[in-house]
Order: sequence, then structure tokens, then C-alpha cells
Amino acid sequence: MSRTGRGRGRLKAARLGPRDVLHVGSSGLRSRPMRVVLSALGIAIGIATMISVVGISASSQAQLLRELDKLGTNLLVASPGDSMFAGQDVTLPEGSVGMVGRIKGVQEVGATADLDATVRRNEKIDEGDTGGIAVRATTADLLRVLRVLRGEVSSGSWLNAATGRYPSVVLGHVSAERLGITKPGRQVWIGDRYFTVTGILAPLPLAPEIERSALVGWEGAKRLLGFEGHPTSVYERSDDAAVQDVRKVMAATVDPQNPQNVKVTDPSSALRAKAATEGAFSSLLLGLGGIALLVGGVGVANTMIISVLERRYEIGLRRSLGATRGQIRIQFVTESLMLSGLGGLAGVALGAAATGVYAHSGGLPWVVPLWAVGGGFGATLVIGTVAGLYPAVRASRLSPTLALHAA
Repeated sequence: MSRTGRGRGRLKAARLGPRDVLHVGSSGLRSRPMRVVLSALGIAIGIATMISVVGISASSQAQLLRELDKLGTNLLVASPGDSMFAGQDVTLPEGSVGMVGRIKGVQEVGATADLDATVRRNEKIDEGDTGGIAVRATTADLLRVLRVLRGEVSSGSWLNAATGRYPSVVLGHVSAERLGITKPGRQVWIGDRYFTVTGILAPLPLAPEIERSALVGWEGAKRLLGFEGHPTSVYERSDDAAVQDVRKVMAATVDPQNPQNVKVTDPSSALRAKAATEGAFSSLLLGLGGIALLVGGVGVANTMIISVLERRYEIGLRRSLGATRGQIRIQFVTESLMLSGLGGLAGVALGAAATGVYAHSGGLPWVVPLWAVGGGFGATLVIGTVAGLYPAVRASRLSPTLALHAA
């Protein structure tokens, strides 16, 4: 026979189609279900940790951004800054409220001033036992300014032109709780006399200084508590489009001679910063999830190596029947991919479920970013490929004769 004839008569290994690859790759998984579950569990734990960490962080951030949308960002507060000279106190001018009100774009202006007084249930309580409650004078317009922060009186009424001149007080939400007062009409001891509680404010998360205050009228504070008329904080609410313009001129408007002594802040900036840095601590947990994922990958590799050792007879038989080394490698890499993929799917489901439980219990929106799902599942496939390469190469190098003889 010629050389050409001998070449034409040589046998060729049949090609494996996609269905054949899936069939031979899943055969080892079907025969050892318990081992598959335990191996996939490591991958599932790692992916579930990563998905839940990202999902919880994204849900919390979405809640913060939702709060920002509700609260708005058009409130600015002017307060005394740090003096250039050590030991010198900085005060805002008495006419600060009127001057800020003349800035273009400003809608509402109100102010508070710290008073050198304490509030107690009665005069018999020690003066040093303040409970962390500050006494502040307030203008009648302050409540309208704070409405952007959902400021409202939960019970009773706000100070007006009449009650603001007499011994009347409105308690912040936290102040009322610490004083044990649940409804208006009660009296508290401020300075050297009793003040009647006319109202209690609802919670103000972006104005904690108001929550922890006992607010008396501006004129009443001058008459009864020795207030000199210098505001400590000037609150203004402006058009959304004018916020930045107002901020630029507010310090110079409050104190034209010393604008550097005026500090202008945005109460919602803390919430925005918190939303921006919500995932900072999550990076540590993501690292732990990544470690768990790598441990799961090592478990998959170990499972595949054991599988190769246990199935030497099958490998030798397939090789003797014409299976190529490449086909053996594809078989075991596919098996490793399927094992990791099952763990990845279970991990995504567990992570999404954990995020849903956390969001539901905390009243947060349920957010699981698609990039986290896709990235997490893709990571399992990469780990599955890497974990299956060495066992697959080892299986493909087994001699058919030695494999059958050893079996």
C-alpha cells in the first residue's frame, strides 16, 4: 500500500459536539451528588458574601439618596467661624437675619441663638444635670425654614408673636424625651422661672442641634433671659438654582467687615458624604468574600484531583477507545466549570435573598447591582477554569495501558 493509501486509512477521533461535552462533563457530577454539593458550597458562600455586601451597601446608599431627594439640598446655615486671634469669641451681627433675607433667591430666613441657661423639670433638680439639652432663642420664622428638613410641630403649636414674648418654650424631639414630657401644657424650669411648653417638634435628623434644644421666643429671651440679640445660627432656604450663588455671598452679607469669621454649611452635605462613602467599609467584607471564594476554588480543585484518581479506569477506557488528550481535558474542565457554576448560581441567589431580608427589615429599597451579579458569576467561571486545568491536564496525560492496569 502506498504512503497516500496508508494516510487515507488512518482512523480519526470523532469530534465532541456541545451536547456530548455537557454529557461527559456532567457524568462525574451526577454520580457523586453529595460531593458536588459540598464542593459547590464553598463557592456559594464566597459569592453570597460578595453579593450581599454589595447589595446591602447599594440598598443603604439608595435609601440615603432617596432621603436627599425628599429633604432637598437648598438649606444653608451661617454660624460663627474661628477667629484669627486665639481666645477671641466670634459673634454674628444682630441684623444678620435681615441682611440674609435681602439676598436674591432667598425664600425664608430664621435664626437661633445659644443662651446661658439650663432647662430642668423643676427648680429642685441640680443645675448641672442638663441632660445635654441646650436652651436657644429662636425667631418665629425658623419653622418655615426647617420645613425643607420636614420640620413640623408633632403636638401643640409653634411660637408666635404673642407667645414668643412670654415664658413659653417649644421642645425638640430629643429634648422632650429626655425631660419626660409627652404633650404640651407642662412646665419646665429655665433660668429662674417656669416656662410653659407650647409644642413639641417632630424628629429632625439633619438638624440635631434643634432636636436637642429648648426653644424660647426671640423677644422673650431678651426680656427674661438676658439675651443680647446676636444669633448663633442663621438658617436660610433658597431656590434650588440659587443655592450656590447664595452660598458665595452669604458670609460677606452676614458680616461685611469680617466675612472670614462666618462659616456657611449645608446640613445635607453630611448625608451626601455618607452616601458617597457608604461602600468604604464594605471593601473589607468584599475582601473576606474574595478569600472565601478562593477557598471554594481550592476545594473545587481538590475535588477534581480526587475525581481524576478515582476515575482512572474510565479515563483509560476512553483513551483506548480513541478519545484524544484534548477531549479528556475538555471533559474535566467542563466538569469543573459546571461545579463552580452551580455554586455561583446558588451564591447569587443566597446573596440576593440576604440583601432582600436586610432591606425589608430595615425599610430600605432592595438593590442588587447587575454588575455585582455578573461579576460574581463570572468570577466563579474563572475560578472553575483555573481549578480544573491541573486535574484536566493530569487526566489527559494518563497512559491508557497503565490506567487500565492500575484499575
